Amino acid sequence: MFPNLIHSAIPFFVGFIILEIVVASYYKVKTYELKDASSSIAMGLGNVFTGLLSKVLVFSAFTWVHQFAIFNLGYQWWVWVLAFFAEDFSYYLFHRNSHSIRFFWASHVVHHSSQRYNLATALRQTWTGNFTGSFVFWLWMPLLGFEPLMIVFLQSVSLLYQFWIHTELIKKLPGWFEFIFNTPSHHRVHHSSELKYLDKNHAGVLIIWDRMFGTFQVEEEKPTYGLTTNISTFNPLLIATHEWIAMAKDVFSWPKYAFYYIFGPPGWSHDGSRKTTKQLRAKQNLPLKHKR
Repeated sequence: MFPNLIHSAIPFFVGFIILEIVVASYYKVKTYELKDASSSIAMGLGNVFTGLLSKVLVFSAFTWVHQFAIFNLGYQWWVWVLAFFAEDFSYYLFHRNSHSIRFFWASHVVHHSSQRYNLATALRQTWTGNFTGSFVFWLWMPLLGFEPLMIVFLQSVSLLYQFWIHTELIKKLPGWFEFIFNTPSHHRVHHSSELKYLDKNHAGVLIIWDRMFGTFQVEEEKPTYGLTTNISTFNPLLIATHEWIAMAKDVFSWPKYAFYYIFGPPGWSHDGSRKTTKQLRAKQNLPLKHKR
């Protein structure tokens, strides 16, 4: 059994957050706010505790599907290489759909709810994602023949990689690295609430998927972080559930449009009182394609 990388990495998370605070203070960069950082850390701890159960659910689903595997791939080195690319592509699919389907956005919105961008923000994770089926985007992997343990291990590796890119202290990295990998610059774009940056750069480790599928946007001006309509609360329970509550209210208020309020894009409304990203871009004549 592979070790739980996330649990093992908690002391390093704490250490690097402290280091970032010290460096930011030295250079007079106002990247932390006490209540916000406390909420992010609380969300991270909640994710760890809910993960004790939800990861059993995910591993069980992978194991059940794996019994119908098309190929017997095993743990050979070349399978690890293929699995890395397969897992990273699955993450891209999950992440992109989490911004285009409200049902998945209701869990993922948690990660975007901070108006700060720092290493503590990386810990602001969902409590509901695995319970509501986010793992379905990886189910093709055990069906193809990748081992369930291999998949969950690489998922942890991906999350560990994404921790360090949540910082404003690292500007641009060498061009070749920026072209292939997800970086702080690319991910700052992803956390922006500005229309030009919305729903861009969904990468986990490799930014190549965004470049290939038209969702890449280079960082130009400094982003404004948070949601298009911020939730204005530091209560972890409200942060974790606010979009689920809002979605339930829409469904009960307008049952005729329940399907669209659940599975339509975030911002969809039957009367046009709210706008999706696509509608907002169309209104301002902004391009839908990526900018290199």
